[in-house]
Amino acid sequence: MKIETIHRQHTDIAVVSDDKKIITDTQSALDLVMTVKYETGANKIVISKKLITEDFFILSTGLAGEILQKFINYQVKVAIWGDYSHYTSKPLQDFIYESNQGKDFFFVATETEAIEKLAEVKN
Repeated sequence: MKIETIHRQHTDIAVVSDDKKIITDTQSALDLVMTVKYETGANKIVISKKLITEDFFILSTGLAGEILQKFINYQVKVAIWGDYSHYTSKPLQDFIYESNQGKDFFFVATETEAIEKLAEVKN
């Protein structure tokens, strides 16, 4: 796993990349949070959708809720970037829309957009 720290608008943002899935379950999401906090001190994470198990995007698995609850518990804000256009699930579309209206989780199209979105959010 590679973690690049970007400083924007007086905040540190960790941009995570890898060649394999990083978030496959709740424990791996928690491991990511702890690694980022330990290595960078950042509480804002940008990650590509391709690094997250597809089960996350099947809301009936409950995985998204469990993972997002861990992020909230550890006061971490996350922007996940990628293409969401092929998802036809109305509940998932609603979940993405509602998340984007808040201040903790964002689903955006590009890495640049993810960085900018987190830079705008107050800690």
